[in-house]
Amino acid sequence: MAKYTGTICCLGAGYVGGPTMTKIAEKCTDVKVIVSDLNQARIDAWNSDTLPIYEPGLEEIVKAARGKNLFFTTDVGAAIKEAGIVFVAVPTPTKMYGFGAGCAADMTYWELAARQIAEVSESPKIIVEKSTVPVKTASAMARVLDAQGGTKFVVLSNPEFLAEGTAMKDLENPDRVLIGGPQTDEGHKAVASLVSVYERWVPRDQILTTNVWSAELSKLVANAFLAQRISSVNSLSAFCESSGAHIEDVSRSIGTDPGIGKKFLNPSPGFGGSCFQKDILNLVYLCKSVGLDDVAEYWNQVVVMNDYQKERFAKKIVDAMFNTVKGKKIAILGFAFKKDTGDTRETPAIGICNVLLEENAQISIYDPKVSEQQARQDLGNHKNITWAPSVYDATEGAHALVVVTEWDEFRTLDFAKIYKQMLKPSFVFDGRNILPHKELVNMGFEVHKIGSPGPLKFD
Repeated sequence: MAKYTGTICCLGAGYVGGPTMTKIAEKCTDVKVIVSDLNQARIDAWNSDTLPIYEPGLEEIVKAARGKNLFFTTDVGAAIKEAGIVFVAVPTPTKMYGFGAGCAADMTYWELAARQIAEVSESPKIIVEKSTVPVKTASAMARVLDAQGGTKFVVLSNPEFLAEGTAMKDLENPDRVLIGGPQTDEGHKAVASLVSVYERWVPRDQILTTNVWSAELSKLVANAFLAQRISSVNSLSAFCESSGAHIEDVSRSIGTDPGIGKKFLNPSPGFGGSCFQKDILNLVYLCKSVGLDDVAEYWNQVVVMNDYQKERFAKKIVDAMFNTVKGKKIAILGFAFKKDTGDTRETPAIGICNVLLEENAQISIYDPKVSEQQARQDLGNHKNITWAPSVYDATEGAHALVVVTEWDEFRTLDFAKIYKQMLKPSFVFDGRNILPHKELVNMGFEVHKIGSPGPLKFD
């Protein structure tokens, strides 16, 4: 089938829609790409010199393509009308009310998107699920679209597997592109059209095609497996701290097993981001809905362990500081859920800070990409928060330094300067195990890290 050269639009200009469409515009210069969103401020940001999200490499591509074959607009209806392929990347948050509250996905935005597509479309279209959605969402969307009559639609599932912080690299060199479609002649043709888009830069053998349900489930399961590894190593970090073992040695040892591999075996204060917890809870809900309660509880334990790790790390801080942090200044280094992103959704920093605030600590936060407004919003504008313009401002007069996000700049700080300006004893709690621990101990810091008995001592 000939390559697709029509217009592509995306509903949703967030962490998925924006980068994905930018990469398509870069690689398919003969395709017009329109990113649409009802949020005027977000679209204004995409059209400015300050993009609404941070991803290494994103800004350069946007500036090169914007106004040529990449456009950002709030005129969603016009974008849908013009496009032959419509990506849908609207939010699917965890439902917080009614049946399935706390587990099921809230599909309100998806249904609204389907109804708007059906209302304004005047020609056949390929609809592409891009956000993570529950199994059978495509069939539900197809029912809404087909109920309008007249225009023909084919709904495909094309889940994203990019990771925040490395999104542009992941889009440039994906491990795989997964496309699920109806097992009909029209479905196969629609899949071939979407394949022709990705084939511009992705080798054909890395583009996997399957039915819709398999594609939808694959995304949930992939995130569940990755989160499971994180919770598994974090559970072992707790045992290491109590037994005298060191989690780095354990992780390195098991990571050399080719059947296990070394990825996602680094201990942390817990996983965050927009996908892992939401997708696991969705999987839990789906399992319960078909009567598989034991399977549901198995996956739910991944989330339980993640919550335990965040609370355990915060308690470790309080216990080490003579069981009281009341009135003490604690420098929080990093608030994003991982480095190279400004995203704070489900970040472990929120839970850790909340525990410290409940203990009446004074916390000073520094993060190179998160805004003060976002952090204050996440923490309920608590009065005991100050926002620091640098690590050195955050640590001045502090009793403790806590690394929550693994930003590279934290590895090479002037620790002698930091030690001089902190109160004594000066505590360090490394939640990512990235600091030069022996150097810090020799300076006089009392150092605690995840997965080793503390405080650290070196011969």
